Amino acid sequence: MRRVPAQGTVPDWWDQATRTLARRDPVLRQVIENSRDRVLRSRGNAFQSLARSIVGQQISVKAAHAVWGRLEASLGRVSYRQVSASDLALLRSAGLSARKAEYLMELAAWFASGAGRRIRWPELTDAEVISVLTERRGIGRWTAEMFLIFCLLRPDVFPVDDLGLLRALRELYGSARGERSAAAEFGEQWEPWRSCATWHLWRHLDPVPVAY
Repeated sequence: MRRVPAQGTVPDWWDQATRTLARRDPVLRQVIENSRDRVLRSRGNAFQSLARSIVGQQISVKAAHAVWGRLEASLGRVSYRQVSASDLALLRSAGLSARKAEYLMELAAWFASGAGRRIRWPELTDAEVISVLTERRGIGRWTAEMFLIFCLLRPDVFPVDDLGLLRALRELYGSARGERSAAAEFGEQWEPWRSCATWHLWRHLDPVPVAY
């Protein structure tokens, strides 16, 4: 049975992806050269990956990091057991909105019940993972795509709802490329390594890697 990649795992396709993208795209090549000492690594824990993505919804990376730090200060390790044993007031005190606190509690309950833990994530296609996750309250396509990239290390995910990705496209390739309606088509040139392209476009905005 295939398992979720362990924490810190680097994708086995990473080197091939960076070489191919650098050869195809001179603009992206420069970003890749500037990020040679950093790579995508797996979060290694399905609950934590999803929880971090929920925390990070519609706020800056810096703000999400601060909220997560306060959660860790309150709970210790942010696990489904610890979250299930807490309450909404404690989660709110860390800086979560009422709605996000509810989502996090429901996610923890799903994992605590065993339902979330029984799913064999690595055996599902990208589309199947998105379908399963978006049935959960508080998990939309963007959150599911972060899970695909940062937990399952899938190579060809292109989250066109990500504001940072769209901003990087505008800055590097022109304003028209940063429109959601055009981004998906523009990103086709990077198939089948769009996760790698996305990760490097984020590095253009912030050299410190984000990890959901």
